[in-house]
Amino acid sequence: MAPTSQLYIACSFAAIGGFCFGYDTGVISGVLTMEPFIRTMTGGNNFLTATQTSVITGLLLAGCFVGSLLAAPLCEKLSRKYTIIIASVVFNIGAAIQTAAKNYGMMVGGRFVAGLGVGCLSMAVPLYLSELAPKEIRGRLISLQQLAITIGIMVAFWVGAGTQYITSDASWRIPLGIQIAPAAVLMLGTIFLPFSPRWLVNKGRNEEALAVLARLHSKGDQTNPEVVAEYEEILAQVEHERTVSVSSYSELFKGTVRKRLILGILIQIFQQFTGINSIMYYAPTIFQQAGVADKAASLIASGVNGVLNVLSTIIPILYLDRLGRRVVLISGACVMGAAMLLCGIVMGATARVYKNEETDQMEVDMSGNTAASYFCIVMVYFFVAGFAYSWGPCGWVYPAEIYPLSIRAKGTSITTAANWLMNFVISLFVPVMLTTITWGTYVFFGCCCAVMAVTVYLFYPETKGRSLEEMDIVFSGPILAYKDVKNAESKFQRGYANKEGSLHEEKEQV
Repeated sequence: MAPTSQLYIACSFAAIGGFCFGYDTGVISGVLTMEPFIRTMTGGNNFLTATQTSVITGLLLAGCFVGSLLAAPLCEKLSRKYTIIIASVVFNIGAAIQTAAKNYGMMVGGRFVAGLGVGCLSMAVPLYLSELAPKEIRGRLISLQQLAITIGIMVAFWVGAGTQYITSDASWRIPLGIQIAPAAVLMLGTIFLPFSPRWLVNKGRNEEALAVLARLHSKGDQTNPEVVAEYEEILAQVEHERTVSVSSYSELFKGTVRKRLILGILIQIFQQFTGINSIMYYAPTIFQQAGVADKAASLIASGVNGVLNVLSTIIPILYLDRLGRRVVLISGACVMGAAMLLCGIVMGATARVYKNEETDQMEVDMSGNTAASYFCIVMVYFFVAGFAYSWGPCGWVYPAEIYPLSIRAKGTSITTAANWLMNFVISLFVPVMLTTITWGTYVFFGCCCAVMAVTVYLFYPETKGRSLEEMDIVFSGPILAYKDVKNAESKFQRGYANKEGSLHEEKEQV
C-alpha cells in the first residue's frame, strides 16, 4: 500500500503534540537556574530550596500522570482527534499561567495544568498515529512523535541558552511563553485532520471510515483492494468485539490482553530505567563530573547532546519497519548498557571522588585526566544515540499497537501513565545517586539496560508488518516469545487464525 502525502502531512502535524511535550519538559531545567526567575519565585531570595525545585519539576509529572489516565475516556467518547484539541487547549492554559506567573503558587499551578495537557497528548497522539498508519510504515509514523519530542527538547535548550544572560524577567518568560505558539497551531490545525478510521467504525460511521482510509492510503480510491481489505478487517474485528462486549478496564487483565498490558507497562518502565531523562536533565552536572569545568563549555557539550538526540531519532523513522521492534530494542539496550558501564568504570577508576564540606555531598573530579574525561563524554553521546534510535521511539510505538480496538485507549492510557510515574520516581532518586554513589549511577543504569535486552529477547513478540487487527494472533504464541520468532512468519502465511489465541477465547479459558 503506497502511503499518500496526506497521510504524512496528517501524522507530522499531529506529532506537534510531541514537540509541546518535549519543549515543556526541557525548558524548565534552564529556567530554574536563572536569577530573575529565582527572585520572582522566592520573593527576592537568591536560591530555590531543593523542595521548591522538586515541586516545580514534579508537579508537571504529576499532571502528566493524571492527564494520561483522563485521556482514555476522552479518546473513546469524543474521538482521538478532539482529545488532541482539548489537550492543546489545556496545555496552553498551563503555559499561559506559567508565563504570567508572579509568584511560586502561580508557577506550580501552571506546571500542573500544563502537565494535564502534556500527559493527554503523550497518550492520544501515538494512539491516533497508530490508527491512521498502514501496517507497513506504522513504526515510522509513530516514531514522528519521538522525533518531535527530541526537537522540542533541543529547541527549549537553545532558547534557554539564548535568554539566560537577560537580566530582567524576560529571561524566563520568553522561553515559557514560546511554547504557546506550537500548541495553538496544533489546536487549530487538528480541526482539519481526519478522525481515526478505527474510531469511526467503532461508532458505526462506516462510510466515513472507508473514505478516510481511501484518502490517506490510496488517494481517495475506495475500490483499492488493500484499502477494502483493511476496511473489512477492521469491520470484522469490531463486530467480533461487540459480540462479546469487551470494553471495560477488567478486560485488560484477562487472556492475552493481560500479557500485552504487562509488556506495555514494562516497556514504558524500562524506557525510564535507561536513565535517559536524568542524563538529559543533569547533562551539565554530568559533563562537569567528567571534567568540563567551564560553564560555557558545559553548555555547548549539552547542546551538542541535544542535536545528537534529534539526528539519531531519524534512524528509526527510516529503518524501524525494516529491522523490526525486537532487533532495535535489543541492540539499543546493548549500546546504552555498554556506554553506561564503560563510563562508570572509567570514571570510578580514574576520578577523584571527594566530599564537599559545604554541601555535605560527594563530588567527582576528573580534571586531572583529560583522556578519561573525553572518553566519558563520548560514552554519554553514545548512550544518547543508542536511546534515540531504539527505546525512545519504540517506547511509544509498541504500546500503541498491541491492544484490541475496544480497549486500545484504556491500555495505552495505563502504559503511558506508567511511563510518567516512573519518570517521577527516577527524578527523585537520581539526584541523590549522583551525589552519593556518583559514578555508580552509570553502572546502575548500565545493568538496567542489560536486564532490558534479555527481557525483550525472551518475552516480546515481533509486531512489525502486522495490522492492528492481527495483534490477537501475534500474542497468541508462548510466553517465551523467542521460541515463536521463527514460526511467526509461517503462522501468518498459513492464514493462522486459531481463536484459542485470540482475546476472546483466552478470556473464556482464564
